[in-house]
Amino acid sequence: MQSFYQILRSSPVKRAPGGIFGGIASGIARQYGWRVSYVRIGMLLSFLLPFIGLPLYLVLWLLLPATDGTIVLEKLLRR
Repeated sequence: MQSFYQILRSSPVKRAPGGIFGGIASGIARQYGWRVSYVRIGMLLSFLLPFIGLPLYLVLWLLLPATDGTIVLEKLLRR
């Protein structure tokens, strides 16, 4: 299981600190040099698509590491 977390930590996209609702949009915008407001609007629009927007966001929140390397899923499973 540790190798799975190491693969996630090597991802170029990280959840950004100070972001709204987990920093997913901020992290994506930071990685690709996009404006965070455009990424947030795109995510809000994806929530209108059934079975795509919210589940995808939750998976990203669980699996994307923060800039300090912590992963939410790993914390939850340790409890």
